[in-house]
Amino acid sequence: MILLLSPAKIQNFEPQNIVTRHTLPQFMDEAEYLVSKINLLSRTELGELLDVNSNLAKLNSDRHFNWQRPFTLKNAKQTVFAYNGEVFRGLDAKTLSASNLTYLQSHLRILSGLYGVLRPFDLIQPYRLDVSTRLKTDAGSNLYSFWKNKTTEALNEALKASGGEQVLLNLASGEYMKSINRKLLKARIIDFEFLESKDDKYKPIVIYIKKARGMMVRFVVENRIESLEDIKGFSAEDYWFSPQLSTETKFVFTR
Repeated sequence: MILLLSPAKIQNFEPQNIVTRHTLPQFMDEAEYLVSKINLLSRTELGELLDVNSNLAKLNSDRHFNWQRPFTLKNAKQTVFAYNGEVFRGLDAKTLSASNLTYLQSHLRILSGLYGVLRPFDLIQPYRLDVSTRLKTDAGSNLYSFWKNKTTEALNEALKASGGEQVLLNLASGEYMKSINRKLLKARIIDFEFLESKDDKYKPIVIYIKKARGMMVRFVVENRIESLEDIKGFSAEDYWFSPQLSTETKFVFTR
């Protein structure tokens, strides 16, 4: 069983003293290639590509200019501690036990526009590159064409290595799932939806969805969930499984 998340735009590269264990991204050469493409752009061109203001364009131009190998604990940080958006606040990896962090490394994968697929302890350097970015490469006019085959193969390898039933718990966004060829993924895919009760209707609210995705990862890791039936027991922050709204391929939780 593999859990899948999207990355976060918000990143925190302050030093952490939780773990020193680290690994390197599988697609370092590909990431270096993409950075070289980005560094050919002017600051204005980068701002237009990323759809950001001039201040963020300067910040990210500097980030990519300073991106360099080799990655070490002095110039990079483990992915699961560097990402700092709502999903990763819901996961709250810094409070997981050592054994749970080890389990997380084996069972969580995080998609990335720059790094393709990341494990929790893979070192990354600061960047901003969404997978939907229309950066031209040798593979085509956007990053979907660049990553699709690579990410699919990497996830198939992770699924095989994880043991047990070949199941992918898709807690990534629709934007990032487009970077995977679902038809070639050798696993049963379970999608998730988290809904809020508003005006007698259930509605998706993005900020709550993101946090719930992270909390679901934590629930699976802490409880060593191995069966789909046990996933339905998730009840963090008043969420409850909805059999009426769920299907065999989509689990819906409401509150």
